[in-house]
Amino acid sequence: MDLDALTAARREEWARLDALSRLRRPSGAEVDELVTRYRAASADLADLKTSAGRTPQGDHVSTILARARLAFTGAPENVLRHIPRFFALQLPAALYRVRWTTLVIAIAFIAIGTTVALWVSADPALVASLGSRAQLQYYAENEFTNYYSENPAAVFAGTVWTNNAWIAAQCVLFGITGIWPLMVLIQNAVGVGTAAAVMIEFGRADVFVLFILPHGLLELTCIFVAGAAGLHIFWAWVAPGRQSRGESLAAAGRSLATIAIGLVLALGVAGLIEGFVTAQPWPWPVKIGIGSSALVLFVMYMVVVGGRAARRGETGDLTEYEAGTPTLVAG
Repeated sequence: MDLDALTAARREEWARLDALSRLRRPSGAEVDELVTRYRAASADLADLKTSAGRTPQGDHVSTILARARLAFTGAPENVLRHIPRFFALQLPAALYRVRWTTLVIAIAFIAIGTTVALWVSADPALVASLGSRAQLQYYAENEFTNYYSENPAAVFAGTVWTNNAWIAAQCVLFGITGIWPLMVLIQNAVGVGTAAAVMIEFGRADVFVLFILPHGLLELTCIFVAGAAGLHIFWAWVAPGRQSRGESLAAAGRSLATIAIGLVLALGVAGLIEGFVTAQPWPWPVKIGIGSSALVLFVMYMVVVGGRAARRGETGDLTEYEAGTPTLVAG
């Protein structure tokens, strides 16, 4: 095929298609012409690619076609129609992708927290470095438990929700650094371990466990998931596979950023439990049972619903129409 001859023969037709695609209020006849010329230009592009592969002429026609396609398909879809797909497919599929990393992080977090708690509580010098004896005793016997009831339940729930949601969002969005999620997780593990050490020192380890478990089961799991998502984004940049680094990072960012939205909702539930359940004078089996039930539902959503979505080919990313056609690679 003579590319120059084809370009000369079709230049006016392509220019007319480009002009039609730029009209803000085309008439009915102009819309019909737009569709007709779009089909003809698509055939021209197919001939160009088949005969010569990628060419400047083909790129030019492809750009015109993209603008024309937007002209007659660009009306925004009702956002409410995206909600069922988001919660049934995109979010659980994204959560399912990070399930094993989440488990590794959870084990490491517990190991670090336990090590810190046992190490500090076993060394009087380390305990003393945390504050005076009177201050630590007041914390163990009063301040730790009063934290959950000194403010109105609704205010307290809202405060911990926004704080934890911000931490989770940072882990996901700053995950590309590879450092930020690890720093947040290690700091929290050391903080929990230090608090446990003080409670152990004054014989209130049982109080620590009973006050942490109702809300902490779901709350900490959400932070683990956020850290896992951030690290996956980092790894998509470090090891992009057959994709370019930009394409790999964009795909991971689009799909795993949905986790930040889902965690806002899950942490809202954890905040409600922390504000309205943890400090209540109810039997501890009831309070821990509520927290355990919330965790079980979250894990089932991640593993069962997410596994079903993953088997359907979902990754949590946008559809091809929304994100653009991916670059095909050999192998």
